[in-house]
Amino acid sequence: MTPRTTYEDLAERLRRAYSGGPVDPLRDGLDPTDAAGAYAVQAINARIWQDAGRRIVGRKVGLTAKAVQVQLGVTQPDFGVLMDDMAIPDGGTLLTSRVIQPKVEAEVALILGADILGPHITRESVEAAVEGVAAAIEIVDSRIADWRITFADTVADNGSSAFFVIGATVKPLAGLDLWTCGMVLEVNGAVASLGAGAACLGHPLEAATWLAKTLASQGAPLRKGDIILTGALGPMVTLARGDQVTAAIGGLGTVSFRFEEERH
Repeated sequence: MTPRTTYEDLAERLRRAYSGGPVDPLRDGLDPTDAAGAYAVQAINARIWQDAGRRIVGRKVGLTAKAVQVQLGVTQPDFGVLMDDMAIPDGGTLLTSRVIQPKVEAEVALILGADILGPHITRESVEAAVEGVAAAIEIVDSRIADWRITFADTVADNGSSAFFVIGATVKPLAGLDLWTCGMVLEVNGAVASLGAGAACLGHPLEAATWLAKTLASQGAPLRKGDIILTGALGPMVTLARGDQVTAAIGGLGTVSFRFEEERH
C-alpha cells in the first residue's frame, strides 16, 4: 500500500460513495488481488456501522462462479457482511434512491439454528447447524464506478452488497435437493436468468462450508440465527426503475420485490 493512502482513507471513501456517488477503483491503496488489505477495509466499515447502531445478521458469499473467479484473477470466493437494515420484506419495495448501479441475482439462503465453531468444520457439521432454507434475492451494488472492479475492490466494498430479500417460506434442509434445484429469475414477468444449485461453487452447502471455515479461522465464527446468502445460481441482471423481480427455486418456492421511485 502506498504511504499516501491508508485503509481508513479507503474505508471513508467507500462510505461517502453511498450518498455521494461512485468512486474510482481503489488502485492507490490496494493491489487488485490484495485480499488481506481489502478485508481490512471491509472490517473498518463494518465496525463503524455497528458503532452507529446497525447489527450484523449474517454474511453473503460472492464470486462462487468459476468464470468470475478467473475474470478477477482469484481462486476462491469472497464474503461481505449482512446488516439488519439491508433486509427487504418478501414482496416489499426497494427505492431507487437507495442504490447506485444495482443488479439482482437469485440465491439459496441458509438460516442457522446453531453456532458453527472450529477448528474441524466439515460440510456435515454445517448441514447439522442449518435450521432452515429459503429462496432469496440479493441486490448487489457497487460503489466503484461502472463496476470496474477487481477482487480487492469488491471485497473492500463489502462484497458489492446492498440489500437482500428472503422468501416467506422457510423449509428444513432434510429432503431438499440443493444441487439440481432449478432457478428462474423473472423481471416484469419475462425470464431474465436461469440457473441451478450446482452453479454455486458446486453446491450451496460447499459455499457455506467455505464461509464457515474462513470466518472461524479469523476468530469470528458464524452464530445461531445468522443468515447465509450462499451465492448466485445464475447470471446477474441489471435493475431498472419500475421492475418487478421474482425468483423461483425448485423446492423452495418464490421470493419477490419491486424497484420503485419514492412517491412524493
